[in-house]
Amino acid sequence: MVNNRWALYQQSLSTSTGAHFRDILTAPTRPPVNVSRASSPHQGPRGAIQGGMRQDVPPEHDDQDEEAEQEGGAHRRYLTRAGAERMHRELLRLLNEERPKVTAEVSAAAAQGDRSENAEYIYGKKRLREIDRRIRFLQKRLDTATIVTPSEQADQGRVYFGATVTLEDEDGAKTTYQIVGSDEIDTQGGRISVESPIGKALLRKAVGDTVEVMRPRGEIELTIVSIKYV
Repeated sequence: MVNNRWALYQQSLSTSTGAHFRDILTAPTRPPVNVSRASSPHQGPRGAIQGGMRQDVPPEHDDQDEEAEQEGGAHRRYLTRAGAERMHRELLRLLNEERPKVTAEVSAAAAQGDRSENAEYIYGKKRLREIDRRIRFLQKRLDTATIVTPSEQADQGRVYFGATVTLEDEDGAKTTYQIVGSDEIDTQGGRISVESPIGKALLRKAVGDTVEVMRPRGEIELTIVSIKYV
């Protein structure tokens, strides 16, 4: 079942920094829909925040993304409920732990004197900008994304957004992937984008179907062994 608005924050936001999200309301539920393609969402941003944060948002990406949506119209973005919860936890950590910590470090560095040659101050200010960009990115995604609960998929006999699919290659080796949004990609964790070559090839396929996917090493044939919505 798909919700255009999501009130995930009602219980977990206890500090004043998260008060904005108390006004986000859950939209009326609609009948289950088959999300077979995420309306060409932008690929998930890559590479910017250092020091233990997710490495997938360059400092300028969220601003460019917002400008692109204003010029060309917003693309519908999908998130699985689990993915949205992960982003929500990251947002809380940045708001309530990471940002206050770095702010204190910057204040301490500023008290040391000349800021123009103070490496700790310069680095701290850079980190604050990166954190603030990431916070804005997460707030925007959680506020505007369509949240999908895979277990509520009506047609569970075919591959749609949120499906967990087990594949068998030509050598008999099996691999399991979950089809997720571009902001949730984790190849080591088995989460691949609905817009990836494998994701696109699997959409609307059923158990026993075979797909061909082009990889850097050449074309590979994959057979669907199982489809689950969990």
